[in-house]
Amino acid sequence: MIQPKKTAAGKTAGKTVFHCAECGAAQAKWAGQCGDCGAWNTLVEQAAPPKSSSVNRFAGIAKTAAAAQPLDQIDIARVQRLASGSAEFDRVIGGGLVRAATVLIGGDPGIGKSTLLLQCMASVAKNLPVLYVSGEESTEQIALRARRLELPAP
Repeated sequence: MIQPKKTAAGKTAGKTVFHCAECGAAQAKWAGQCGDCGAWNTLVEQAAPPKSSSVNRFAGIAKTAAAAQPLDQIDIARVQRLASGSAEFDRVIGGGLVRAATVLIGGDPGIGKSTLLLQCMASVAKNLPVLYVSGEESTEQIALRARRLELPAP
């Protein structure tokens, strides 16, 4: 049985990871049994790989690196907003929809979130392609609501 190396204070020395010799699973702490495959006495202590700096954390997905800027030096005049078709909704989100932005709408069930968004997206769809994505409602439910509201079908 391989046990983790302890310092004089009784703590594990350095940053370590315990890999199962049977299945290769990584565990944060040593245990007598692998939590993934259930094999006994197969966890081997290894030095943890160094953490990448938080500055480069998203380097693989970012197109260009952005330098830190004071907020008062950022040109906000170039941000174009798109009317959603609901003046009150546009007011609440700061003047309209922004390209490549995400708006999260939350609230209690049944207060009209889906109805409001379906109406807004029907309005936007008059000028731009729209994709309405729902993780909760079926396509039939969305179509029934659109017909009940007499929204145009693009």
